[in-house]
Amino acid sequence: MSTTIPSEHRKVIFLCTGNSCRSQMAEAIVNARLSHRWQAFSAGTQPTGYVHPKAIEVLSEINIQHFGKSKSITEFKDQEFDLAVTVCDSAAEECPTWLNSGKQIHLSFPDPAKATGEDEQIQAKFREVRNAISIQIPELLDKY
Repeated sequence: MSTTIPSEHRKVIFLCTGNSCRSQMAEAIVNARLSHRWQAFSAGTQPTGYVHPKAIEVLSEINIQHFGKSKSITEFKDQEFDLAVTVCDSAAEECPTWLNSGKQIHLSFPDPAKATGEDEQIQAKFREVRNAISIQIPELLDKY
């Protein structure tokens, strides 16, 4: 029995404002679980310069190690993507027009970095967003 592996990976970029939580989680989940078909990247329209520690923590809870860094969308200006997915409303509004080489999709998730309350409540919000991304992003990519 042989398994057919695509000769070329499709490229997807996940965009949000800060590139510290949602887009980082989407990038990590796709690269960990769909790497046989997709190569994922992430960037921000106004990058924070760091990946939120709670995003890294909730990814490790589902056995995904992520060593990403917060990046600006301008770092990808000369690259082509099959799909660009904005994961926050602000990024959808600010998405650069030069990303029109592939299809653009908007799939908004709440920003877990804005969660308030006790540590466990904040952690629960990060898990909630991670779980939503874990389901909705693979479903989206299966259509392409």
